[in-house]
Amino acid sequence: MPNRIVGIWVLLIGLLGTTQLSAQDVQYSQFYAAPLYLNPALTGASELTRIGVNYRNQWPGLDHSFNSYSAYIDHYIFDYNSGIGLIFNGNQESMANLSTNEIGLSYSYRLRLGEQFFFRVGGQVSYMQRDAFFSDLVFGSMIDIVNGSVGSITDELNGVPLDSRHSFVDYAVGGMFYNDKFWLGASAHHLTEPNISFVDDQTSVLPMKVSLQGGYKVDLAPGRRDYFTHAYQERSVSFAFNYKQQDPFNQLDVGAQLFVQPLVLGLWYRGLPTKNNLPNNEAVIALVGMALDSGLDIGYSYDVTTSKLGQKNSGGAHEISIRYTFLWGDPRSRNQRSRVIPCFRY
Repeated sequence: MPNRIVGIWVLLIGLLGTTQLSAQDVQYSQFYAAPLYLNPALTGASELTRIGVNYRNQWPGLDHSFNSYSAYIDHYIFDYNSGIGLIFNGNQESMANLSTNEIGLSYSYRLRLGEQFFFRVGGQVSYMQRDAFFSDLVFGSMIDIVNGSVGSITDELNGVPLDSRHSFVDYAVGGMFYNDKFWLGASAHHLTEPNISFVDDQTSVLPMKVSLQGGYKVDLAPGRRDYFTHAYQERSVSFAFNYKQQDPFNQLDVGAQLFVQPLVLGLWYRGLPTKNNLPNNEAVIALVGMALDSGLDIGYSYDVTTSKLGQKNSGGAHEISIRYTFLWGDPRSRNQRSRVIPCFRY
């Protein structure tokens, strides 16, 4: 019981907000399967119309669940070299019934820098809402040490409603340079570092998150030729990284994906050596996916916990992504395949 109480106090302090503590964004292992969440510059990057959903169940072995989900739609407007998108993000933490929901509009513009080189720049504006219901929290003063019964909350949440809600507007920008073999991009979220505290006279800043993404694609010998389309099956291997820094945390995802159409296999590592005492050795991730000619992509990944939390305690993390990409509009003036960013599929 004491360990549980200590954990609840730590969580509560973070929820209510002080000037000393910071929050951290949800991270997806299949970060390229959540393109608008990763970088606003990827809005419309398929140069088609794209609809996708993501779901992550983190550390199911713990008593309290952490669930995240994302849904998005984006479309590329060829006449204006522009991509437009709509994204919805949400996450839930069961201990304090804390949930965060976001709806955002994103836009990107594609610049041609030469025969083979392109640059995309994008921005996003979002409306975010945080909700918490504190009645299920247990404080030390509520426990009768004689018979072990738990009473009601007294003055621990003085000035804080049991059912709390806080809303704010958030902004993000990003850019990406690429050709048909490599890509390098950067993005920044929470530009204004908004206050996310539930207490009116307290400040809990949501720190700016800066990320750097890049990779290189190597084409392998093509597979068999399709009888109807006369196109060869793609075979390639891609190497990529995704670095994130959100005070006081930093992290690096690095790995590779093999694409033997329609099968995708991926393996990468999340962690970063650090000089401070913050844990950064987090997980090894394995992925399997299918990329069908119909435009449907399905991916499943599993995180094996390598941090001090331990695989046995945490139960790792499960993640699923589904997206459907299709050509909407007049196809006669479009040559989308030559300009699509060769990113990871997941």
